[in-house]
Amino acid sequence: MDAMQYSPLALAFIGDGVYEIRVREKLILEANMPADKLHKLTVERVCAEYQAKAVRKWLDEGLLNEQEMDIFKRGRNAKGINAPKHSTVGEYRMATGLECLFGFLYLTGREERIGELFEAAWSVGSINE
Repeated sequence: MDAMQYSPLALAFIGDGVYEIRVREKLILEANMPADKLHKLTVERVCAEYQAKAVRKWLDEGLLNEQEMDIFKRGRNAKGINAPKHSTVGEYRMATGLECLFGFLYLTGREERIGELFEAAWSVGSINE
């Protein structure tokens, strides 16, 4: 599959859903908790600040191959990204890059790779740590 046939924002739209499903699945399977706590933890893990922290870990540890890095950069540099008030532009761009990469990996059938990157992202802990 040629990633260039899809806009980075289209890939990010798909990747956002893939990432959020992974977060919800992990929280539901690993913890028996009230719905309000589940929702709070989900919101924390899907926010741009958390995703940016996860991407920094990927970059620091060299976890992305060349193709994945290209897709991430396309997402991060996509036109039309406007950060919401609760995020910095840099954090939001990093999060969009993560989502673009997850969308690409999903469309190319690389579920195992999504799982590897997701687990690395999950291991960064709370955004307040």
